[in-house]
Amino acid sequence: MDMAHRHVDTAAMPGLTLRQVEIIRAVMLTGSINGAAQYLNVAAPGISRLVKHAEASLGVRLFERKRGLFLPAPEARAVFEQINEVYGKIEGLETAIPRLNSGESGSLAFGSAPSVAQFIVARATVAVRRRFPNLYIDLNVLKIEETVDYLMFERGEFVAMSYAFEHPSLDFAEIGRGELVAVVPDGHALASRRSVSVTELAREPVIGVSPDDPYGNILATPFRNAGLEYSLAIRARFAQTVVSLVRHGLGVAVIDEFSVAAVYMPGLTRIRLEETTEISIQAIQKKGRTLSAYADFARTRLRDELRKAVRSRPWDAN
Repeated sequence: MDMAHRHVDTAAMPGLTLRQVEIIRAVMLTGSINGAAQYLNVAAPGISRLVKHAEASLGVRLFERKRGLFLPAPEARAVFEQINEVYGKIEGLETAIPRLNSGESGSLAFGSAPSVAQFIVARATVAVRRRFPNLYIDLNVLKIEETVDYLMFERGEFVAMSYAFEHPSLDFAEIGRGELVAVVPDGHALASRRSVSVTELAREPVIGVSPDDPYGNILATPFRNAGLEYSLAIRARFAQTVVSLVRHGLGVAVIDEFSVAAVYMPGLTRIRLEETTEISIQAIQKKGRTLSAYADFARTRLRDELRKAVRSRPWDAN
């Protein structure tokens, strides 16, 4: 868009209308009424009238007329300096807006539970990168106990977590809901089953996260509900480690479906758990904090990916 047609802030130039500012600058740039008229694509008489009206409003002569040329009057220098300053800021704004849209001048910091980070967050981040190709992204994989400090000290804008807890300074919003599933090595006696019970799993070496951990406590829920002890043959800290150990044939596990969602993983079979146990994914942020456009977009993409994950369950296939 031509600079002469852009909106400007005339607060620093009381007595001038937006149209008068545009016309004064056009005359200043072209040096004539006819030139300004062509520049603005308007009739010349209107330009002349508005210049005279602007001079009358300000009580200052803006131009010297010499042989058909309009030259800035020395006493009006301050007015022209302010007009140029305003338009200079507009030019800077026009540079800033594309940088903002591409993410070049911004950054996004957010966190995620390990169980969500590997696949769901990775896929959402692909969408964020496509939308903001130059955005700096700082992704932190956090345990639940690390989340509070991360958000309260504003190291990141939000955290995707598989556990909701009470905190007076944090807001929680559910962005996804899924189930716990059983995972066994390919070729295992249970691998051909469409569903399996925790009673059957408990007869195998069980790999999991300590029930003292909030996430591990979720994984232990179907065992407790069935009156079984959540007895671990191998204890790991993260869901990804549990999955890797199962793939290597070291045992079976109950895990959240987002940790193994819609991904072909050689050596691993997902099976529906008969004791249906839901897991909720929360987006947590500091209370009162407004998310940036980048964070809001990332959270929306996370919600989309979580929904896709529960639509690709192998036991729902025909």
